[in-house]
Amino acid sequence: MYNRGDFHLHTNASDGKLSPKELIHEASLNGLDIIAITDHDTTLNVEEGVREGINNNIRVIPGIELSTIHNNESIHILGYFKDDKYKDDDFQKFLNDIEDSRIFRAKKIVENLDTFFKIKIKYEDVLDVAQGVIARPHIAKAIINAGYKYEWTYIFDTFLSNDSPAYVHIKRISTADGISILKKVNALVVLAHPVLIKKSSIDEMLSLDFDGVEAVYPINTKKQKTLLKTKAKEYGKFITAGSDFHGISTSDTGHGQVGSVFLSTDDLEKFVKELDS
Repeated sequence: MYNRGDFHLHTNASDGKLSPKELIHEASLNGLDIIAITDHDTTLNVEEGVREGINNNIRVIPGIELSTIHNNESIHILGYFKDDKYKDDDFQKFLNDIEDSRIFRAKKIVENLDTFFKIKIKYEDVLDVAQGVIARPHIAKAIINAGYKYEWTYIFDTFLSNDSPAYVHIKRISTADGISILKKVNALVVLAHPVLIKKSSIDEMLSLDFDGVEAVYPINTKKQKTLLKTKAKEYGKFITAGSDFHGISTSDTGHGQVGSVFLSTDDLEKFVKELDS
C-alpha cells in the first residue's frame, strides 16, 4: 500500500538537473514512496532510477514523456511502463530517431533566435549545457550563460514558446500515433498537463485512447483541477498527479518541486491497480 506519489519527474537524462540518485533522495525527503521518472523522449535513466528506488524503499515506475502533435500544437503524453518492454529494439530505435530530430531542431532554433530576436548563441553552447537529450531549457540556459539579462520565464514565454517565430517542432508524431506506439510496449498512457493545451478542448483530447489524465498539476487552479477530475470520471479515465520537476532554475515558475503535488488515497490505489494489472 502506497501513501504518496509524484508521477512526473525529470532527470539529467533530458532537461532535469538531478541524477536518478539525487532525485530519489529528494523524493525520500519529501515523503514520497512511489514516483515515476518521465524524461522527454528517452528511458536512459530509468533502470538506474529503479535500482536507486529499491535501495531507498521507494517504488520507481519506468516512464517517459513523449512529444507529439495534435491540431498543430505540442501535446505531451506520459507513458508508464508495466514491464520492461520499453527496452524493445524497435522502440529504442524510435527514441533514437527523435533524439536526432532534437539535434536538428536545436540548431534551427539557435539560427532562428538570431534571425528574429538578434540573440546570438552557438549550438555548441547548448551542447555544453545539455548532458543528455537536448531540450528548450538547455537553450534557455545557454541564452543566460551568454550574458543576456532575461528571466527564465520571460525567455520561455517570449523566445521559446510554441507561438514564437523561433520555435521549431521536433519530429512530428501525431498524438494518436504516440498513444499507439506506447501501448505497443505495454504502457499506460496519460495526457500530460492538459491545462497547457490551447487549441483543443479537454473533451476532444479525452476522446482519444488515453488511459488517464494528469488532473493534479502545479499551475492548475482549484477550478481546473475539479474540472479535470470530473472529465476523467465522465470519460472513464483514472487521474494522476505530477510536479513536472526539472530543478534547473529557481525562476522557473511553470514547474513544481518534487512532491509539491501528489496523488494519494483512492486515486493512488486506482492508478497502482491499473499499473499492476
